[in-house]
Amino acid sequence: MLGIIDWGIGGVSIYKIIKEQLPDVPVLYFSDTGVTPYGKMARRELAERLDAVIEFLKANGATHIVIGCNAASTAIGDLADHGILVKGVIEPAVAFTSRLKPKRLGLIGGRRTVVSGVYRRAFSKNNISIEQRVAQPLSGLIESGDTSSDKLRSEAKRILSPLQNCSHILLACTHYPAISNLLAEFVSPKTKLVDPAAEMVKIVSKWRFAAGRDRFFTSGDPDAMKLSAKNAFGVSIKSVKKITL
Repeated sequence: MLGIIDWGIGGVSIYKIIKEQLPDVPVLYFSDTGVTPYGKMARRELAERLDAVIEFLKANGATHIVIGCNAASTAIGDLADHGILVKGVIEPAVAFTSRLKPKRLGLIGGRRTVVSGVYRRAFSKNNISIEQRVAQPLSGLIESGDTSSDKLRSEAKRILSPLQNCSHILLACTHYPAISNLLAEFVSPKTKLVDPAAEMVKIVSKWRFAAGRDRFFTSGDPDAMKLSAKNAFGVSIKSVKKITL
């Protein structure tokens, strides 16, 4: 089974494409909203938390793990060896975006993702420079189910203003594709917003899984998770089990 980990419902953007393209892949999804946001955890604390979630999913049948969160993916190098494949979203995002040969690349992401410098270092290896903007308010608003409020629009306009003439803007948070149409209003018509989720799904398509059924877990509020997934991505989740780790 495929395990997907995110602090919230951002990873549902990956889940949605998997169900569209690989409907037979069974998914165990873990939303960890019951703890401090991953982007605000110390690096060691984050790695230890991810280790615990991975072990939980492994015990429930996961044979492969996708960390559907950019902030959490910055800590992959600190994870324990769990004996199963664990893949973050950053490496596929860099590979996919680099192939587009952007003339001027912008990036919006959470504070931890941007400040870590992980994308800047990775792109520099491909001789690509990037202009980054911290877009922290956006993920929180989307997580609450907001995809169109005046506050969201105001924040998006402020964040994107310096990047509006980039040839490409990488959406370095899996929440952001939920508002890609709104984001497009504040950049040049020629600017391409890059959602690397499909690249991750291509990787998943090469893996093999036994039959199983999708299951959803959260350390937070199950009803809030279901509502947010529906509002942000149009994904209806019938049942979510609350878990304490």
